[in-house]
Amino acid sequence: MCPKTSKTTPLLLIGGIVFVIILVAITGVTLINNINLSNIIRLNEKVASDSVSANDNHIKELNYVNNHPKNVYGKQLNATPTGNSEPIETGDGRSMEQIRHEMSSIVPEPKLSAVIGRVGQEAQALDESVKWPPLALPFGGAQVTPSVAHSLIDDEKRAQIVKMMEHAWHNYKLYAWGKNELRPLSQRPHSGSIFGSYDLGATIVDGLDTLYIMGLEKEYKEGRDWIERRFSLDNISAELSVFETNIRFVGGMLTLYAFTGDPMYKEKAQHVADKLLPAFQTPTGIPYALVNTKTGMAKNYGWASGGSSILSEFGTLHLEFAYLSDITGNPLYRERVQTIRQVLKEIEKPKGLYPNFLNPKTGKWGQQHMSLGALGDSYYEYLLKAWLQSGQTDEEAREMYDDAMLAIMDKMVRISPNGLTYVSDLKFDRLEHKMDHLACFSGGLFALGAATRQNQHSDKYMEVGKGITNTCHESYIRAPTQLGPEAFRFSDAAEARALRSQEKYYILRPETFESYFVLWRLTHDQKYRDWGWQAVLALEKHCRTPHGYCGLRNVYQQEPQKDDVQQSFFLAETLKYLYLLFSDDSVLPLDEWVFNTEAHPLPIKGANIYYRKAPVALPASNAS
Repeated sequence: MCPKTSKTTPLLLIGGIVFVIILVAITGVTLINNINLSNIIRLNEKVASDSVSANDNHIKELNYVNNHPKNVYGKQLNATPTGNSEPIETGDGRSMEQIRHEMSSIVPEPKLSAVIGRVGQEAQALDESVKWPPLALPFGGAQVTPSVAHSLIDDEKRAQIVKMMEHAWHNYKLYAWGKNELRPLSQRPHSGSIFGSYDLGATIVDGLDTLYIMGLEKEYKEGRDWIERRFSLDNISAELSVFETNIRFVGGMLTLYAFTGDPMYKEKAQHVADKLLPAFQTPTGIPYALVNTKTGMAKNYGWASGGSSILSEFGTLHLEFAYLSDITGNPLYRERVQTIRQVLKEIEKPKGLYPNFLNPKTGKWGQQHMSLGALGDSYYEYLLKAWLQSGQTDEEAREMYDDAMLAIMDKMVRISPNGLTYVSDLKFDRLEHKMDHLACFSGGLFALGAATRQNQHSDKYMEVGKGITNTCHESYIRAPTQLGPEAFRFSDAAEARALRSQEKYYILRPETFESYFVLWRLTHDQKYRDWGWQAVLALEKHCRTPHGYCGLRNVYQQEPQKDDVQQSFFLAETLKYLYLLFSDDSVLPLDEWVFNTEAHPLPIKGANIYYRKAPVALPASNAS
């Protein structure tokens, strides 16, 4: 006799099968999302592998094939709960399983707690029930769990800034590819760029690390390929700015080398730096401002106080040249900037202040004009950041920074009748009560100085940093466009407003957003993100055109005229700082990276596996 079968058995069997399929699908999606990390996180494994090779004392260049970012990005993975998914590949023919097996023989799997917050939207799939160790914020700040850290990412706002970057890049590619900058209204290259009409690709070199950070793989590869095939200064018979060429080209290449390990970037950085070296051939070692990269002839600007060099220019070489010496093993570059440091350390400084002009032949100061804006600004920035870059071992730089800042706070920082903190230019012992937009970076600089060393000055540094950042924000919101002028004044008639027509323009500058970013990282006060988003909306409303972004001729007009220039620093700095403002703290953390004055992040020695120091130092070069 056959046993009696319940009618519910088929239903239970079918239900069980469906449940198993759903469970397998969910597990697959979670696994794939966990694997599909951002390009920077995949880079961590690659750098760890490179570090082990260096420790084995193999004195050789990093293998291009193994370190090219094509292997960092891989393919975008789409989870398909079909049960018949293909093996996951990484863009170079290897499966993820192969890579994991190869890496397991070299270094252990990285702890996920070390990378939470760097993975963007993909991190949402992580199982929050796992008890991760606490994640330290920069400079020993409050401890937070990864789930809280992830909330520090504002994906929607970041996505908008990525779209802005794509718009700026694609139009540059369409109308000015290989040239220096774009004229969006004219839809042609900007031949009036500071780099002239030569095909130096300033926007490519300057903007490439921003593309990389944002994960724009296709655009990044386009730029990288152009640099490899086309970029050279060998046949450029032009007088290039030593300062601008250093911060944009040398700085940009060094960052890309740190990110990728691609030796091409190191070679290009050294190529550019070598072309600048003839400018250092002066009686004092203080370099000239301009150099012809073909003939080696160098000179200063005719207008610069009797043939003087400019403080912000010759004082803004240290980060790049010191790092270049470390990764090439050639001490020459560090020697050149250390000579500058010694001249500035030993020279007598009027009332503890640095005038903006110094004669490279006589070693004497030019006219007594001091500024934390144009002509002076980034010298002070590089004092603090040289100390940070050294792993806080370059005490000379920190002491010079503190001495300079204390003198500036005493002689140049003032508070307006309505409570706005500003740093004034000083000419012949007379305050101008004018502050440049360029000086708005100093809000972040003072705050960074406060956060990185606790001493008797820390509270005052932070107070001044917050105050200056607030004042720069006020200069924005007091304009109908909600964008700040090139310079603004403080008088009985107005505060934080431009009064002269030649000061009312805005050329897509980043300095205010830089301070928003630094203050956000250090305080997590929501107002800095709110202020940044106000600026994004203003940029979109007034500066965006169908073919890129332009500056404005007068920020106080309701419908301002555009200037028809998309500056390379808009891609290198403005959009990068805004993107990082809405990212998690663990994306380029401030205790592992310092940003050069063009916002190119350079690794901190001893704290960052990307530092890639050459294993053996070379003897000093006889290069000029």
